[in-house]
This record gives sequence, C-alpha cells and structure tokens, in this order.
Amino acid sequence: MLNTVSRYYFSASGKHIRPLLVMLMAQATSVATKRQGRTSILVDSDVDRIDYSLMDRSVTQNIHSDGESRRVNQLIESATRDGHGGRPYAPHVKEGLTILPTHRRLAEITEMIHTSSLLHDDVIDHAETRRGLPAIQKTFGNKMAIFAGDFLLARASMALARLRDPEVIEIMASVLSDLVDGEFKQLKNLEDDDAPMAQPDERAFNYYLEKTYLKTGSLIAKSCRSSAILSNSTDDVVEAAYIYGRNLGIAFQLIDDLLDFTVSAAELGKPVGADLELGLATAPVLYAWQEYAQLGPLVARKFSQEGDVAMAWDLVHKSEGLQRTKQLASHYMERAIEALAILPASSARDALEHVTLSVLTRTK
Repeated sequence: MLNTVSRYYFSASGKHIRPLLVMLMAQATSVATKRQGRTSILVDSDVDRIDYSLMDRSVTQNIHSDGESRRVNQLIESATRDGHGGRPYAPHVKEGLTILPTHRRLAEITEMIHTSSLLHDDVIDHAETRRGLPAIQKTFGNKMAIFAGDFLLARASMALARLRDPEVIEIMASVLSDLVDGEFKQLKNLEDDDAPMAQPDERAFNYYLEKTYLKTGSLIAKSCRSSAILSNSTDDVVEAAYIYGRNLGIAFQLIDDLLDFTVSAAELGKPVGADLELGLATAPVLYAWQEYAQLGPLVARKFSQEGDVAMAWDLVHKSEGLQRTKQLASHYMERAIEALAILPASSARDALEHVTLSVLTRTK
C-alpha cells in the first residue's frame, strides 16, 4: 500500500523539469574546468576506475548486518559482473558530454523530494486535483498521503547519503529545511502583520520573493549546484550553476503564479484561482494592489469573506499585475541565462538556455 500511494503522482504526466535540469547541468559542466583535491570516494579523474555500485550498497562488501542488506548486495554484484557490462553503473557519454551514475541518482533524489512536497502540500491546501488526477488525499486519505510523503523523503535521504559526497549531502539536506521554512512563510502574506495596508511596499515584495525561493527556487538551485559538484567543477562553475538554478526557479514560480489567473483547470492540471482560495497574495495580486488600494483589506484577511476571491480576481485582471509579473519573470530568466556564459559552448548549454526561455511560454 505504501508503495502504491508513494507512486501515485509518479504515474501522472508531470513536467519533470528538475531531473531534466540536473542531467543537462551534468553534461554542460562535464566539459568545464575541474577542481583538484576533492575527497569524495566517487570522484576520480578516471571515471572508469570508480565503483559506482557503492551508491546502492547498504553495508561494506564484507559485513552483512541483515538479510535484506545481503540480498541487495547480491543483486548489485550480479548486475556488475562480466557479461552484464556494468551498465547500471556506467557513465553515459554522448558528443563528449558525460552524465555520471551519481548525476542520475541525484536527478531521482530531486524528483522524489519535489514529489514528497506535493503530497504534503496537497493535504495542507485541501487540494482537489493534481496533474489531472484527484489529489492524493482524496483517493487514499490524509494519513496515507502524509505517510507516503515521509516515506519518499526517507528514501531520498538514504539515496542522498549513499552518494558519499559530504558537500552534496549538506547542500541537498538544506533544501528540506528551506521547504519547511517556505511553508511557514506562506502562512502569512506579509512579514509584518501590522504592515501598512495602503499598498505593498518593498518589504512585501522581498518577503514574497524569499518565500518563492524557499518553496520552489531552492530545490532547483541547489540540485543544479550539486550536479556541478558531482562533475568535480571548479568553485566559479559551481556558483554559476547555483545562480542559474536560483533565478530559473524564481522565474518558474512567477509564471506558475501568473498561470493561476490565465489558463483553464484542464490545461493547468489543478484548479485555477487556487492561490486566492488559499488566501495567498502572489505577485499578480501584489502588483494589482499597487493600483487598487481596496485590495489591501482583502489581503489582510486572506480573502476569507464572501465575494473577496471574485473581487480580487477581477481587480487583478483589470490591473497590469499579470503583465508586470511576466516582466519580472523575464528579468529573472535573463539573469539565469547570463549565469550560463561561464560554461563552455555545448549542446547541453544550449538546451539549458532553451529550457529557460520556454518557462515564459509554458501553459502548465
């Protein structure tokens, strides 16, 4: 049952943009300058000498603490024997660009963390649908949805630890803290409950953008950074990968907030206007509020009174809020593309640019 519930959203057609970015960043940084003196046992200038099956070994080859570990290790040994060619743990090389087995595992971990957050979010938000399916708690109940989210986080944490790279483990573990921090920030629309209600000030926008980074940008940014680290990239390349992911992540969420006002539920795969129903003041609302002061009291009471949601919806569409949100997303998109300039020219870098540009035109 736990496996069935945990796989529920994986069976639907998601965007899979996070694992895609990990893989493309792996290829793009595989031909960039390399760092010297790293201590990870899965880093070596000659990748053919590395036993990547260590990623799946729960214990050392000589110690079997329980029957399950023994069976797992036997499966790994069977998969890597002569005759199988070691394919499950072989680097993928195409056009001189390399994706290591550790990159593939990081891509899986990233999607598992993202999906676990969806399971928890849908319970918290009382969601009706997700990816065109009934929300998980509608099918299995709140308890099973929460347990499944916890289970995915646990499995992702185990897989992360087995990458045996302390730097990557620390970076990706901090994502979990960011997700929780972002969820708490989302409970309030403004940092200061006593903030002036005439119109949103700079602090209100900064608070919104910080929440956006924590809930969406952090996972994208830090998984891109970790991908560059697994490529053994120099510090400047690693930092550029992070800057790229951070700006792309914020742009991605800005467009997500815009789509909540502009596309149909069938296109989006979840109800439109959901943010207003949850009492959230996203970028389109904040910009509209600058034009229509009457939005202030609605934001303050989180659109809780009858007619608040409909009024806010109308004012957002009358204002320049949607246009200005797209312009802000375009600004972050341009900063993301600028960060890629440090990487050598390659088909992977071109693909990263293409993914970034497609963020502005997506409809789901």
